[in-house]
Amino acid sequence: MAEVTTIARPYAEAVYRIAEQGDALDKWSQMLEFASTVVNDPQMQAVIGNPRLTAEQQRNAFLAVCEKSIDAQGVNMVKLLLENGRLTLLPVIREQFELLRALHGGVMDTEIFSAYPLSDAEKEDLVRRLETKYKRKVEATVTLDPGLIGGVRIVAGDVVIDASVRGQLQNMAFTLKS
Repeated sequence: MAEVTTIARPYAEAVYRIAEQGDALDKWSQMLEFASTVVNDPQMQAVIGNPRLTAEQQRNAFLAVCEKSIDAQGVNMVKLLLENGRLTLLPVIREQFELLRALHGGVMDTEIFSAYPLSDAEKEDLVRRLETKYKRKVEATVTLDPGLIGGVRIVAGDVVIDASVRGQLQNMAFTLKS
């Protein structure tokens, strides 16, 4: 999955810059959501994956479905993705776009995995520390993961902070094998 994200990120960054310059973040968010839904449709996947259809036929079929929901810039993006054989990346591009939007909007979605239930005070302390470290507001969700044995594992975008017993044991095992 990391490879797909790596390929999709530059597209998402370019779309984000265009949307930001045109003060159209909401509009692009809606266009990407709609186009992603169309790409994920089984019938459209059959069209996109059909080797008998030319790129132009695929583009025309896709744009016929999307014509009322995407503007000229969206059409250009679709054409570019089709030319590069990347149209199926639209859902990942949308995901990366929304991450950029949240990042620049000052809010960071974070998931905290804990071996045991966290008290409100513990969660608030972790959130406060993350906000201090990343200098933006953090919205955290807590998920129980007894497999951690103890401690927490924090996932904030591309950053993973593993302060769990399982993580420390894995690090120790790796070090001993080296």
